Amino acid sequence: MDFGEYLWIHVPCVRKDRFDYGDWLRETHREARIAARQVPEGERPAVHPSPGGLLAWGSSRGGDVLFWDTSVSEDPDRWTVVVRHSQPAPGSGLLPFHRYDLTLTGYLRRTVRAAGEQPSPAGPLLGPLPGSIARTAYLPTAEPWTAPAPTAPRLTEAERRVALETGTGLDALRLLSPPPERPYLGGGTWEGLFAELGTRLPTEYVELMEVYGAGDWGEWLRFLTPLRTGERRFVTHVEQVLGAYRMAKDRFPHHYPLAPWPEPGGFLPFANSYDNDHLGWLTQGQDPDAWPLIVWPRHTDQVPVLEGGLIHTLLAWQRGTPATPGLAELDEEDDPVEYAGFDAWDDDSYW
Repeated sequence: MDFGEYLWIHVPCVRKDRFDYGDWLRETHREARIAARQVPEGERPAVHPSPGGLLAWGSSRGGDVLFWDTSVSEDPDRWTVVVRHSQPAPGSGLLPFHRYDLTLTGYLRRTVRAAGEQPSPAGPLLGPLPGSIARTAYLPTAEPWTAPAPTAPRLTEAERRVALETGTGLDALRLLSPPPERPYLGGGTWEGLFAELGTRLPTEYVELMEVYGAGDWGEWLRFLTPLRTGERRFVTHVEQVLGAYRMAKDRFPHHYPLAPWPEPGGFLPFANSYDNDHLGWLTQGQDPDAWPLIVWPRHTDQVPVLEGGLIHTLLAWQRGTPATPGLAELDEEDDPVEYAGFDAWDDDSYW
């Protein structure tokens, strides 16, 4: 529900590929739990499902997230509002969280006020907002959400130890991140790709792609479709990435030390992240199986080459330890088995 053309009040609903209430709660509470560590320990709010934890109910177009404080009463009608503001809340002892001595309806009433009217209670109350309510525009055909039935763990304790601790190589990776029944590679051939590139690619990469194909790892790292033909083929994406790298290197050579492929030893990307980081090889020497892996990070300075091969790197990253330079890290309270995974693409995918 869209309130005041600015707030989304999230009700239990679902629309395939657009919104799932359960997924939204899980990710919102995870982000809040991480953000709460910025707060001094004695003032740190608990987050659902911890007893008395903050329970999310809405968000704003400005990136604010709204919660109930379930610790104030056993009666849900008395729960008050806590807002995780996208910008620090002046005067709040729970930065970036701010408590309001208002219930949900009281909070919404205070956001609908005349221009110039001071918010009450004091604080960075959102608004003034128009007193309008409308169905959320991007969910016109949403259906009621039903909590999923409890299921048994995907892995037994023995399998979990292999997946997270003792297993190695593709066998452990398959267990931690099950591959698709039909991996999508595109309609071309490896021989055709190698001819277009003027080089073969590492054997380990080919073996991995034959098992998994193109897709998303951990909902973050995207492996390009290697054998697609036509306009969106592998080489097209590589050239686009390296074109951007050359432009940045021309302006700021100190921050972009890599030579772009096909220069000798040049960086050849084959995967990217949702944050626009790029994973690839340094094409050093005549043997592609000896090429080191490296990440061109989007938001930090260049990181060193990665130790170990591609499968070893993926497995270590999906396990959450050790941290892989340039790749997103799991939170200390995340279960790697829950967050590890692979989503295969088909021909409709852009990459």
